[in-house]
Amino acid sequence: MSIIKELEWRGLLKQATNEEKINLAQKNHAGVYCGFDPTADSLHVGHLLPIILLSRFQKAGFKPIALIGGGTGMIGDPSFKSQERVLQTNDQVVKNVEGIQHQLKKMLIGVEFVNNFDWLNKLSLLDFLRDIGKDFTLSYLLAKESIATRISTGLSITEFSYTMLQAYDFYQLYTNNNCKVQIGGSDQWGNITSGIDLIGSKIGRDKSEAAGITNQLLVKKDGQKFGKSESGAIWLDPQKTSEYAFYQFWFNQSDDDCEMLLKFLTFLDQKEIAELVKNHQAQPKARIIQKVLAEKITQFVHGQEGLNKALLLTEAFFNGTVQDLDEMLIASAIQSLQAPTINQNQTVIEAIIQSGAATSKREAREFIHNQAISFNEIVIDDENQLLKNFNKLINNEFILIKRGKKKYFAVAIAK
Repeated sequence: MSIIKELEWRGLLKQATNEEKINLAQKNHAGVYCGFDPTADSLHVGHLLPIILLSRFQKAGFKPIALIGGGTGMIGDPSFKSQERVLQTNDQVVKNVEGIQHQLKKMLIGVEFVNNFDWLNKLSLLDFLRDIGKDFTLSYLLAKESIATRISTGLSITEFSYTMLQAYDFYQLYTNNNCKVQIGGSDQWGNITSGIDLIGSKIGRDKSEAAGITNQLLVKKDGQKFGKSESGAIWLDPQKTSEYAFYQFWFNQSDDDCEMLLKFLTFLDQKEIAELVKNHQAQPKARIIQKVLAEKITQFVHGQEGLNKALLLTEAFFNGTVQDLDEMLIASAIQSLQAPTINQNQTVIEAIIQSGAATSKREAREFIHNQAISFNEIVIDDENQLLKNFNKLINNEFILIKRGKKKYFAVAIAK
């Protein structure tokens, strides 16, 4: 199946510049690239779609290239952002590049990695103006939606130049890496077409084989963006978002969104997804479709070992047996609970409230009276007991609070 047809049935295709050139690139196993901005030292679930798209193109016969914007990341990106991006230090950008590349390497086997700092750092201002700037007119750039929407609110020359620099990235990869196709979200259409136009200007439009594809953005049925939870962003770094919390994020998606998410973010085919949807509709309380979604995505990001850890914790939380896990898994469980740090001179009742196990002192006292609260498996019967009197802390820092048989919370004790 052509990659275009594959994207169409999945509902992923937003725009394509030239289907014939894309099919030719697929036939010739040419390169396809996607860029990743180093705005943080970890990617989040909003990046999953382009990552999986690269892998999807790889399975279709393309040579995937992941470009990390170590150069462009130093100046920002005007694409539909209302404010100028805060400039990062060079050291922070380098740290972010290393973190992102480490993550991508675990998910994208056989992918070529490039950093646009390697060529943009060599450009002098005069080189930029002569070799890139002369190929763009002011009217052409002002017609780009990503630029036009920012003119009235303010757009620096720094971010105004971003489109030209990204266009130069495509030209570099086209010339040196046999890269014929650029992919990105629909908000990147202007930057992608700028690269195609620059390549055409440099080598001749009749000779250019450059093409571009944009995908639909990952949004819920109600229009909200994916990637956020009540506790904040869902990161791909297990130190920021544990494997368990990551799994639970997908397991808790609504029925309305799951079929779309299976099409967008898994490699299940049309028949497999249709069968899953049918089975789920017959037994909606079994959450079949959510379970498969969570398992597939967690395995892709964290590997089989990470999925196994998530499943063990899921079972332990559900059955109320977290205390039976080994020390490493208990530590992971506590990380998932996002334990607040409190002073050791505070009382157990204050810890119960701050952990979220109770919403008020009255409710906390009621739980204690009913012997429904335990700290590290010790049943609490004195609301005035001080935390510093607990001799045994998990990892010398944490108290695991259990309410009833299955509800867990945690606090970290400040030293």
